[in-house]
Amino acid sequence: MTESEKPTPEPFKPPCRMVGQDGNVFAIIARVRKALRDAGLHERAEEFVQRATSSESYDAVLALVWEYVDVE
Repeated sequence: MTESEKPTPEPFKPPCRMVGQDGNVFAIIARVRKALRDAGLHERAEEFVQRATSSESYDAVLALVWEYVDVE
């Protein structure tokens, strides 16, 4: 297997409690941002916020949540 064929590892996804929490999109964005920042992933937190606030729908934000954190 050559270097270009090796799969790139997924970035670390910190846990983030979502079940039973406020489902408002802004509350979700804030919760994910906090989980990322608490894990020391400040750049990923800001990237997530930028992508989430540029999303066109609630469902698109939820898809991003699964990309950035381990939903609990």
